[in-house]
Amino acid sequence: SEPAAFGGAHIKRAYSIWLEGLPVFAGWVLSYDKPILLVLEDQRHLERAVRYLIRAGYDQITGYLKDGTEGWYNAGFHTESLPLLSVHQLKAKIDRGDELLVLDTRGQDEWNTGHIKGALHVYVGHLEQRLAEVPRDNPVAVICNVGHRAGLGASILLRAGYREVFNVLGSVKAWVAAGFPTTTD
Repeated sequence: SEPAAFGGAHIKRAYSIWLEGLPVFAGWVLSYDKPILLVLEDQRHLERAVRYLIRAGYDQITGYLKDGTEGWYNAGFHTESLPLLSVHQLKAKIDRGDELLVLDTRGQDEWNTGHIKGALHVYVGHLEQRLAEVPRDNPVAVICNVGHRAGLGASILLRAGYREVFNVLGSVKAWVAAGFPTTTD
């Protein structure tokens, strides 16, 4: 789902994967031998989501949540949220010296073009295998290029039991557009 929608409410242990990200990122996080239940923001995307997963070799798609997340919480079931930060809020936290880890989930080439000073770099596709490198004792602000992979990265951290996780809206693109500094060190 889109980062802001997932942030507002999602079902516990769900992965945040946007529709066009399914063909690439499902393979990094979904198991071929476990059932998959789709939760879509727009039910009109069901056929395309299923097609993407089947083409990637997933044949245990057990169903979809008919009314999506809204139907889930309207039925009185528990949801989680993922706090969102603007780049301005992130910059203020960094400038204040708040205990906060910035986790950059972009690819190596993107990282090399410029990143936030002091950020930890772990590509989102490797995050589940490298969780030991992400400290659990401080809040984690997850970024990528515009926020989709950061949403996936944040959902991975939530599934792993991290308690204070943020997705940064607009991520590095918004950071640069706001005139905030990056480094290539």
